[in-house]
Amino acid sequence: MIRLEKRPQPSRAWSMATPLVAVLATMVFGGLLFAALGKPPVEAIRIIFWEPLFGEFSFYYRPQLLVKGAPLVLIAIGLSLGFRAGVWNIGAEGQYIMGAIFGAGAGLAFYPLEAFYIFPIMVIAGAFGGWLWAMIPAILKTRFGTNEILVSLMLVYVAEQFLASVSLGLLKNPEGFGFPGSRNLQAWDSAHNAELIAGTGMHWGVVAALIAVIFAYVLLNRHMTGYHIRLTGEAPRAAKFAGVNPARLVLFCLGTSGALAGLAGMFEVSGPSGQVSIDFNVGYGFTAIIVAFLGRLHPVGILLAGGLMALTYIGGDIAQSNLQLPAAAIQVFQGMLLFFLLAFDLLTNFRIAIPKPEVA
Repeated sequence: MIRLEKRPQPSRAWSMATPLVAVLATMVFGGLLFAALGKPPVEAIRIIFWEPLFGEFSFYYRPQLLVKGAPLVLIAIGLSLGFRAGVWNIGAEGQYIMGAIFGAGAGLAFYPLEAFYIFPIMVIAGAFGGWLWAMIPAILKTRFGTNEILVSLMLVYVAEQFLASVSLGLLKNPEGFGFPGSRNLQAWDSAHNAELIAGTGMHWGVVAALIAVIFAYVLLNRHMTGYHIRLTGEAPRAAKFAGVNPARLVLFCLGTSGALAGLAGMFEVSGPSGQVSIDFNVGYGFTAIIVAFLGRLHPVGILLAGGLMALTYIGGDIAQSNLQLPAAAIQVFQGMLLFFLLAFDLLTNFRIAIPKPEVA
């Protein structure tokens, strides 16, 4: 029978090839999915991956790659630090929501004042909101041994209810004619995360994402904390002998990922989204998990994976418009990336063994 055999050493070739193979497999099986829905598969794949970059209206879609990719990269960088250490924060979506609420709330407390210090205060508040929400599973894990996967995931639904509550109450626009949602931050210069260079999609969230990539690379390769993170993930027993404090590492990883997710939420609510609303969150916190693994938990890889995932977002929207594809089909297409990535990643540590037929 065909079976899997443990490799003596992980295959470096498969480790490097897995993301590319996963993308190709996603294209093939995604095409089959689109064909099953009665849509031209080759045309659908072409639209998703080609149209935003080189199509007729690419001058409009290209800046959107930065807009869509920045929050994914920012969140995924934070998640990757914990994942490398075996700390599984699955609730970044909730931390993203709380960062947006805290950031927008801090800014709206000054409305209608125009002052240079309002936006920096919002940045600090957004990071604090995400950090605070991440500290709940962190403290419960370090003090009571709870599972951070379940706690952080359940807190996403609490955050969504809190988002609905403030949209209808505390942060509701008093001049909004009864509609849920806060004031439009795009119309208030002191709180607007505007484009730094007009027409490029470059805003402070993009800058923060690039800084996070550099910070994570330096941390993992040039700092003792990064060494502890890598050692804990690769050899937990050796980490204990090396004097790594597991509780401190959990607090650091969850706190950092929460703060970065909160920043992503704050930059989004003050920029592309513009207001706190019931449907503010669009799943960036969950999609960032795919980005982190597609990028092999490496900062530069995450930067590239974030661009690829942003491409599927924008190309997916175009495909929905041009081919009338259902939104659920695009979400399944994106989910296939993680599925095939994890499936082919198995071959990094195992190889397929086909027994030779016995000679009679």
